[in-house]
Amino acid sequence: MVAIIVGLILALIIFVVIISAIQQHKEKKEAEKRIKIAKQKAIIDESEELILNLSHLPSSPNLVKILNRRSLNAVKAMQDIMPEGKGIQDRIEELRFRLETADNLSSSQASEDSFRLPDNDKQILTILQCIKKLRMTLKSEQSKGILDAQTFTAEDQRLDAMQLKINVESLLKRGNQAQSKDMLGSARQYFEKAQNTLTHHPLKTEYVAKKQEEIVEQLKIIADALKNTNAQDAAKKAKNEEDELDMLFQPKKKW
Repeated sequence: MVAIIVGLILALIIFVVIISAIQQHKEKKEAEKRIKIAKQKAIIDESEELILNLSHLPSSPNLVKILNRRSLNAVKAMQDIMPEGKGIQDRIEELRFRLETADNLSSSQASEDSFRLPDNDKQILTILQCIKKLRMTLKSEQSKGILDAQTFTAEDQRLDAMQLKINVESLLKRGNQAQSKDMLGSARQYFEKAQNTLTHHPLKTEYVAKKQEEIVEQLKIIADALKNTNAQDAAKKAKNEEDELDMLFQPKKKW
């Protein structure tokens, strides 16, 4: 009788251990599934945010298409992980429609030459952050084999040109503001920094050549202005010293 009771207790313990192990395995699988779902959702959210921020840049259906395809792939991955998920198929159809629309607009891509620098520094920072994220996303999609090398290169160079333009135009704007306030030393530093940025940029485009010419001319104007200012200061100093000598050696008045 005792042996039977002990056997039942051991069987019960083994059963509990097995049930516990099964439950833990199930919870681990669910946790892994949630992590995978969260990762795909983050990809979708980031892609949607980037599409919204594209409104600050020249129109690019190619980029819209790349980002929508990225979202579509993420939604499909979610469907594989969670086939019973509600609304996933509807989202897939929506993204497929977006891709078809982007294909129809592929010929209306605007040139980066049409980009104009915003006056607001906060907007400029937002645009720079958007461009950096877009370039990282393009690189990621290309490394996965989703984006072909030719499209990657064309879009990345286009974004790089805009990024360069923002950096250079921001420096020139600050340089012109400093120059207008007769802060010639600060103005020269801004222009020299812009010149250095252009010199070290790997792509020598028409924009780069044009801006380099403009900066050389501006630096010459500043150098001449500084030379004149130094000459005027020297003349003024010499005049003051001459006046002091005249005061020192002039005949003393008799009272």
